[in-house]
Amino acid sequence: MNYWLTFLSYVLVTEFTPGPNNISSMSNASRYGFAASARYRLGIYFGFFLIQTLAALFSAVLTGVIPAVKPYMLALGAAYILWMAWKTLTSRSSAGDDEAPARDNTFLSGVLLQFVNVKVIIFALTTMSVYAVPYSTSPAFLMLFGFVMATVAWISTNCWAAFGAVFSRVLRRHERVVNTVMGLLLVWCAVALYL
Repeated sequence: MNYWLTFLSYVLVTEFTPGPNNISSMSNASRYGFAASARYRLGIYFGFFLIQTLAALFSAVLTGVIPAVKPYMLALGAAYILWMAWKTLTSRSSAGDDEAPARDNTFLSGVLLQFVNVKVIIFALTTMSVYAVPYSTSPAFLMLFGFVMATVAWISTNCWAAFGAVFSRVLRRHERVVNTVMGLLLVWCAVALYL
């Protein structure tokens, strides 16, 4: 199985699906405008990078101290990906998207959101422990990896902010098909970890 293909599928499906970062970015942009909400999205970017860096340190130390933990980290990552696949397959949009959490439009609120955003924390732990640390624990590599993941998240939040209304309509109109495709891609990513 191609490592890069499964990795890219997991990252794109996870980072571009609805979650606190994307929904709040869409909401802030619709309330304050795309340019005026840029500082909020920049806060998300910075906070996301911090979480990725902390996950890299945690994963590298854990793997270095206890090499036998790798199979368990792999199993945890696969279990989380399968759980996300199930949630994606069974999710339904709600009419309350306009009530997405966007109480503040500041850089700091974007950063702080990352520290309570379970999706980001588990994503960071999964990507670092499954896709990065097993291949290199070099600080430069892990920082670059975290930077790339944060950049993909930043692109995603900007897409949701700029095209939120379009995404919303398309997702609602073709919700079952979109959820099935994304869910099956996540299952493939989880299975591919063991191939």
